[in-house]
Amino acid sequence: MEKAMHASHGVGYAVYSQKHEVRIDVEQQREEEYLTSRRIVADFNSKLTNHLS
Repeated sequence: MEKAMHASHGVGYAVYSQKHEVRIDVEQQREEEYLTSRRIVADFNSKLTNHLS
């Protein structure tokens, strides 16, 4: 988990758990990535559905 946290967000879990500002930044980045992925999936599903119709 430590390596993944550092690779994804550039901070270790210890820093993440101790510094509120870092935690907020990481969680905002995660939220943006989640919303982006949901848009990509919705777009893909829409194109797939339109193609099959």
